[in-house]
Amino acid sequence: MTLIIGGAYQGKLAFARETFSLAEEDVFTCSGTEIDFSKPCINALEEFTLACIRQGTDPIACLREHRAQWERTIFICQDLFCGVVPIDTELRTWRHTTGLVCQYLSREAERVSRIFCGLEQRLK
Repeated sequence: MTLIIGGAYQGKLAFARETFSLAEEDVFTCSGTEIDFSKPCINALEEFTLACIRQGTDPIACLREHRAQWERTIFICQDLFCGVVPIDTELRTWRHTTGLVCQYLSREAERVSRIFCGLEQRLK
């Protein structure tokens, strides 16, 4: 499994498409608590985390439950865990939980990359 992180609009998806030769149909973009693990690339993982928080679901437990389905997946997650801490409780929880999800996935990953200005910084 590969984890790609980086700030908004830093070229994470473009990097994944180029590096792993992904077509448009290979990418699932999260918008709720359901993830299509049949796709080789899961984009916007932070949106999955937010939906889980709003439903009172543990996103890490969900990922653990489906572990066998994402062993070869490329996860892309926006870096929400740097910068100014939000005043809003839900946004702070989202930021914290997204950080925990990324920590879990980075421990499981074979490769972890941070993308900044379209450039890769290999972390693992």
